[in-house]
Amino acid sequence: MKKSLVAMAVALCLAAALGAQAKVGPIADKIIFDVRMDQSIGIKDTVAGKTDVFFYGLDGKTFRSISAADRAKLDVYAIPSGSWSLLINNIPNKAPYTVTTKDGVTQFNPLAITKVRYAMNWLIDRKKIVDEILLGDGEPMFTPMTPGQPGTYRYNLIAAKLGMSNRGNEKKAIADIEAAMQEAAALPENKGKLVKAGQWWNYDGKPVTVKFMIRVDDPTGRLLEGRYIADQIEKCGIKVERMEIDRSKAGKMAYYSDPADYSWGIYTEGWGAGATRAWWDVTISQMYAPYYGYMPGGATEGFWNYQNKEIDDLAQKSGNGWFLTADEYWKDNLHATELGMKEAVRIYIADQIQYYVANKARFNSHMLYGMGDGLNDWSLRTADVKPVNGQKVLHATQFSARGGLFMSSWDPVGVDGFSDTYSSIVQACTDMSTNEAPNNAKDISLRAKWDPKTVQTKIVSGGAGKAPVGQIAVPANAIIYDSGKKAWVSGEKYVVNGSKATYEKDDHQTAYSKATTTYIYGKWHSGQPVTIADLMYSTAFVYDWATKDGPDDKSFDDGLASQYQSTLPISKGVVLNKDGSFTSYYDFNWPMDADRTAANGVMSAKAGNPGRGTTVSWEITEALAKLVTEGAKSGTTYTFASDASMTEVDVINPKCVADIKAKLEDFIAKKYVPVSIKQWVTPDQAVARYKAAIAFIDKNNNAYISNGPYYISKVDMNANYIEFSAFRDKSYPYKSDYWPKALAMTYTRIDDVKVPATVQKSKDLSINVSVSTVSYPNGTSRAADSKAKVTLALQLPDGTEKTFTAKYSKAGTFTGVIPKAVLSTLKPGAYTVVVLSSLGTKDSPAVTPTTIVVF
Repeated sequence: MKKSLVAMAVALCLAAALGAQAKVGPIADKIIFDVRMDQSIGIKDTVAGKTDVFFYGLDGKTFRSISAADRAKLDVYAIPSGSWSLLINNIPNKAPYTVTTKDGVTQFNPLAITKVRYAMNWLIDRKKIVDEILLGDGEPMFTPMTPGQPGTYRYNLIAAKLGMSNRGNEKKAIADIEAAMQEAAALPENKGKLVKAGQWWNYDGKPVTVKFMIRVDDPTGRLLEGRYIADQIEKCGIKVERMEIDRSKAGKMAYYSDPADYSWGIYTEGWGAGATRAWWDVTISQMYAPYYGYMPGGATEGFWNYQNKEIDDLAQKSGNGWFLTADEYWKDNLHATELGMKEAVRIYIADQIQYYVANKARFNSHMLYGMGDGLNDWSLRTADVKPVNGQKVLHATQFSARGGLFMSSWDPVGVDGFSDTYSSIVQACTDMSTNEAPNNAKDISLRAKWDPKTVQTKIVSGGAGKAPVGQIAVPANAIIYDSGKKAWVSGEKYVVNGSKATYEKDDHQTAYSKATTTYIYGKWHSGQPVTIADLMYSTAFVYDWATKDGPDDKSFDDGLASQYQSTLPISKGVVLNKDGSFTSYYDFNWPMDADRTAANGVMSAKAGNPGRGTTVSWEITEALAKLVTEGAKSGTTYTFASDASMTEVDVINPKCVADIKAKLEDFIAKKYVPVSIKQWVTPDQAVARYKAAIAFIDKNNNAYISNGPYYISKVDMNANYIEFSAFRDKSYPYKSDYWPKALAMTYTRIDDVKVPATVQKSKDLSINVSVSTVSYPNGTSRAADSKAKVTLALQLPDGTEKTFTAKYSKAGTFTGVIPKAVLSTLKPGAYTVVVLSSLGTKDSPAVTPTTIVVF
């Protein structure tokens, strides 16, 4: 009997040990997403365990309404992951500042005057908005760079240099706007038409009016922000039509309508951070550069579009790695940011601390999360919930005032696809070639592997005002895809002149960089292997759809051309090595980080939908392309754009999914193979792919066939329900415990900076800094020891800085000294001191700016 009990105990221990072993793929077996139309209900359901996590960032006012008893049942992730800005319709952006709409009515647009827009930076009291609307849960914001995130403090010093302040200067703003309006009134075209009549400006006898779209579905936030700003504008003699409307209507008007319709003037934007960033060049492109498609007109052909070539050139230069040194990178980015702030087509107001809550009892440990953007796909990949009936099922709830999870089209090709916060969940179903780590934003490999020691870069100056010149010879067997010839070729380069893209013969090309990478293939969710054909297809697809090879080229999309034509010349070709690796030659230089240089030269299975973490297998992309170029069985006219006159493709919409399936059946009947991959795929292999895709569609009722740790197993658009299931195929490269171990780290946090109220130039200045070390992702903290490194960076009037190392005093306390020899050289006034702390390993520095007053 005793032996039996011992044997049973051993068996139970072995079973427990096996159960605890890491599985292929993610930790959770399933994720079920649903939606609540009321945040308070979402919170209550999380507290009660009806859902595991409220996958939506709460504002401070809503979070504080949670009782202490309920809060004790929650894990809380507090992240500065939201921001508010104003988008301005500045048509025509030139004198005489009038717009004639399609109905023949001419109106005066005061927001077309740059001086008026710029003065709004002083008209708005950002501190008032943070204190009274956000209740302190945020900070005034002047640039798109979230205060406190890595690499942002240089950008956020620009506002002070321009004379902007948290409290603004209402008197100055009103005077500046009045002067700008008087200048406009004096223009010959406006004389006698634009006049001040009492309190109000009038044009042709009617009040000059701004149409202000204010988000009514954010009643405690942007609704109040918009009403306050509208009141401020009216103090300048400009009437405001308060258009209090919801996100769906406002978003369509702001981003997808022609500014020439003049249906709106200002929009209260709200942004999720999107990612935790170490570098902010992509943000400059997104928020200030017209080419990227986020400014008025959206880079849509046929619309009026805001243009600014200088910002476009600087943003593309930095984002594409076309610079020699780190100093040049910073100079260009800071200048582009300053230009964007002065143009004031998008004006930043505040960042917002958002609170994500999860049911504490349901989780075995904290999820990974973006330290700059909150809960994200990393959280879904690493959510460790307690099993029920042997399965780990994560219930995640979103908030939508309209009750909808499906706002934008799930279009994995077009630039407008997957453009809302809800659809970003699909990134948990997708492995990109590379990604940014959620803890320190470093470039990391998901499917493309490289050794940073083998990455080569050789460049020299190209002369004044010219791009650098690469010194690495591109071999004769390096190939690119020629969309006109529909063939892979060598000895050619892709050239963009203005809006025209062409190919030119060049047998003596050079490149900035050279990197050899290998790709971890695995399988698609359909069960078919990922192969070299997927990588070659996606590369060719981008060349094809971004290049107009003649007036009748159906395989061309304006949006894709707008974003890709500036990046395609980077590639000088790729060599397919006999060992299965790829050696890329490309004009990209990142002297600050070799991993980033390598990450920008890898092969990828992603075709289209730039800037978002989406990927589908080539047969799905090809079916979508043929729906657009050839038509669909249903007769629907499809497009890759958000165009009201047509239907954007959508891999979860039942009607579009049926048309995708019909197109795949056509491919089977024809034994069709796309021309770009004929040398890597036989007709029989292609047919096998099509059949497997159809089987996936029949089983799961969607066509999002990707390669990540989850796949979409159920979709009900009417019930606002979507389910992910773990992809447990043994080919998947990561086990469930890999990322929690790989991304765990310790970082520093600056808790307090103590400076005297005034500083005497004749004495050394001591600054005491309180620092903690924090474990990620668990959030436990302790006083920092001497391993922490703390520095003070005094910002000087000429744009340079002097740095001083703070010494360890005792647990958690560091003292830095700015010597009187430095202070004595300063003129009386206020100066910024940026305090930085780090452990000097893989963590990003914590940053806190403070002000000293020297007399």
